[in-house]
Formats: sequence, structure tokens, C-alpha cells
Amino acid sequence: MSDTPEKPAHAHAPAAPGAGHGHGHGHGHEEAPLDLRERGAPVNGEPQFLDRRLFMQLLVFECAGDPAAMVQALGADLRDRNVPSVIYEDVNNPRGLAVLTWSEDPAHFVKHVRPALAREGLTLRPEFTMLARAYSSGFESDLRFWMLERPVKTVLNPEWPWAVWYPLKRTGAFNRLEPREQGAILREHGTIGHRYGSANLAHDIRLACHGLDANDHEFVIGLIGDQLYPLSHVVQSMRKTKQTSEYMDHMGPFFVGHVVWRNG
Repeated sequence: MSDTPEKPAHAHAPAAPGAGHGHGHGHGHEEAPLDLRERGAPVNGEPQFLDRRLFMQLLVFECAGDPAAMVQALGADLRDRNVPSVIYEDVNNPRGLAVLTWSEDPAHFVKHVRPALAREGLTLRPEFTMLARAYSSGFESDLRFWMLERPVKTVLNPEWPWAVWYPLKRTGAFNRLEPREQGAILREHGTIGHRYGSANLAHDIRLACHGLDANDHEFVIGLIGDQLYPLSHVVQSMRKTKQTSEYMDHMGPFFVGHVVWRNG
């Protein structure tokens, strides 16, 4: 079934100079409203639209005290504040912790997450901060599930404790390619990810972070699974694709974590 909001998100583009005032061509015209809804694949011939999307944020910290005690206190606070979250132990830092949170309302990170994490004993490592949003490619058969449910189910799955999170940015040359060529490049990338997911080796979360990232990254990727090696292997396999080998400007930093606490 399609999910069409009562009031599609849109905004009118600014009028061109002189439009509607007898200047320029003499007759102004109104631009079509912007449609910011997500689109999925048609279902029974009907298009899918959704004006909702999930935001996810990863914050990485250095812990001054006992990390185990911090996890216990922090987890209790997040639960008391009704903040759905995952706490990771940083595999590459024996005193490192990371907190993953999510919400459809980005104000949630300021109103509820921020007070829980502004505590003594935690020092933010801003180079690892990731904030991004779910997005559609236009081919999702169940748009609502892909946008709102699948990322949460993936990070909360008790059988998948390992995670690799990283941002990336493609080169400007990729954006100048014809849509057909872009599609072929993305299909090559997607086919590899689908094979790992079907084999239950690595499950991906792909998010967009245009304008949400201090370093101008475009996307955030989460690789989730029950073992760490397959997550590393999928990154290795992706290096051979045309997108990564020819059109990737930057990837990382990579955060490698193991779940120590969940609140779903």
C-alpha cells in the first residue's frame, strides 16, 4: 500500500528577479513546489510516498573512569529517559565507548540524548561523530519498512553484536555522470551488499548526511553482523567496484564496535 501524507512536504522556490512585476520577459511564472517525500517502487500500480525518515547518530567517547561502570550508569540514564539506543565498546580503544541513538525527530538528539551524555567522565571524540538520515532509492518494495523499521531492527538484533560504522564522500565526477551510468555503478555495489546480506554475513544500513556532517561527507554506512571478519571482508570486496576505485573521494574514519548494551 502507498503511504501518502495528508500534506506533502514542499516549499516554493524563490521567485526569479523581476518575476510578476513586468520586468525581464514581462510575465512572471510560479515554480512548481518542491516535493521532499521519499519514493519507493510502485505497489499494485500505485506509487509509494512517505514524508517520514529516520535519523541516526553515533557519538564516540573516551571514558575517564571505569568503562564498565560508565556503561551501567549511562545505560540506566538512557532507559529512564526513554532513549532507544545501543552502546558499543570501542574495539580499537580500551577506554572507548560509543552511543548510537535514533529518532524521526532530529530535535530528539538535543532534548533527550544530549542531557544523558553531557556527564563527567566522558570526553567526546568529534572526529568519529556521525549524523545521517534514511533515504530511498526509488526501488524499495516496502518503503515504510526500509525507511523507519529496518535500520532499528538491524542494530537491535541480539544475534548481531558487531558493527563497523563509517562516512564516505564520492567525487564530484560521479554526480556529473548520466543517470544510466550512475545506476549501473550503484547496481554493482548493491549486488555485492545483497550477497553478503543473503548469506547472513553482513547487513548494511545506508544513510545520507548531506549538510549534516562537519567534514562534508555524503553518506554514512553501518555494517552489522555476528562476526567481525565478514564486515571487514565486505569493505575489501567493495574496493574493487567502479564506485570505490574510481569515484570515491574519501572513506572513514572507521569505528569498530561490539555491543555491550541495548535499549529498544
